[in-house]
Amino acid sequence: MARVPAVRQDVPRVRLPAPSRALTRRLGHWALAACVAAAAGLAGTTVWQHTRADDAGRRESAARQRADDLAAVLSAPDVASRHVRLADGAAGTPPRLQEPRPGGLRGLRDGGAARGKVYQLWFDDSGTMRPAGLMDSHRAAQAVLLDGSPGGASAVGITVEPAGGSARPTSAPVALMELPV
Repeated sequence: MARVPAVRQDVPRVRLPAPSRALTRRLGHWALAACVAAAAGLAGTTVWQHTRADDAGRRESAARQRADDLAAVLSAPDVASRHVRLADGAAGTPPRLQEPRPGGLRGLRDGGAARGKVYQLWFDDSGTMRPAGLMDSHRAAQAVLLDGSPGGASAVGITVEPAGGSARPTSAPVALMELPV
């Protein structure tokens, strides 16, 4: 017994079972499925981001074109304007055009349209209103390019319409500005 502490002990040899081929195969399939799912998610996100970037580019291009068109109308040599005071302290400046072409409306100021509503512009052809575009209801001061030619219109009217606008006015005009001739 006195020699027992001095005798070197052998490490017990424990044999662990090797993983079965079925378990290894199953783990490989799960890893492959996880990689495929991650790749599909990344591909979907990439396509979504690309689509959003394209849409933003198209909107920016359209806005730039409208701004260029409006600048061309308001700076044309044959354009003169007249400042008009409207009800509720609002004001507008319709341009006087020597030849029929799309016109503009500049400098409308008031509190903005109510939530879910939008200001819609109309050409007044002897009492018959035809759509001339929408105003940005979130901006108090703005310049707007009227859609279409004023043709025989004698005035530009502004009504408050449901968001997205209407085919015909649904309310009396909040403003009616005679077009300079």
